[in-house]
Amino acid sequence: MHFKAILFDLDGTLLDTLEDLGTAANRVLGKYSFPTHTMDTYRYFVGDGVVTLMNRALPENKRDDDTVGVCVQTFREEYGKGWNVKTRPYDGVAEMLDALVTHGMKMAVLSNKPDEFTKRCITEFLPKWNFDMVLGQSNLMPLKPDPKGALEIARCLNVIPSHFIYLGDTAIDMKTAVAAGMYPVGALWGFRTGKELLENGAQALIKRPQEILNLLNLTHRNFKPSVPP
Repeated sequence: MHFKAILFDLDGTLLDTLEDLGTAANRVLGKYSFPTHTMDTYRYFVGDGVVTLMNRALPENKRDDDTVGVCVQTFREEYGKGWNVKTRPYDGVAEMLDALVTHGMKMAVLSNKPDEFTKRCITEFLPKWNFDMVLGQSNLMPLKPDPKGALEIARCLNVIPSHFIYLGDTAIDMKTAVAAGMYPVGALWGFRTGKELLENGAQALIKRPQEILNLLNLTHRNFKPSVPP
């Protein structure tokens, strides 16, 4: 298979956003006198959009539509104040992107983060690279794992889905890739485990961003998923 494009998840794949996301959510919970959570717990809360994040963070008996709605709006306000405090690209991402540009790969981003913040994160933290398309959550497109966003990107880039590598760090990403007919690759430096990624369709796992180049060089061979130690 000759890959022509790569579709990236954002949070947990290109950028380490966990602390800014968790801090914003904890501020919301504290404002309404709900228990807060550790940053490590937020690894399993994020990834499915803001509504699901607040549903998971709230006490089980406080997950009614009205409470969730208020908390979602407050989260947007809090995250807007501190979305770029601790966030940074993961080590090796810059080198990976440089190499992919040299390799002639088309690059795009698909995130369940609201579209405004998705684009702001790319502009702020990855300004050196020209992504062919950056798409976040909006009313125009359903959240992952619905494949419509991935398929829209493939259409806009004029690359058939099977010629895409999809690099992400959660089950949602692997399910999206499988549903879209893309090649699912799991990022082990992100928010979830290799076991979760493999169970949800990952065809390969990589421990460092630069290893994506090894995968590109091995596409003509019978490449087997690696298993994390």
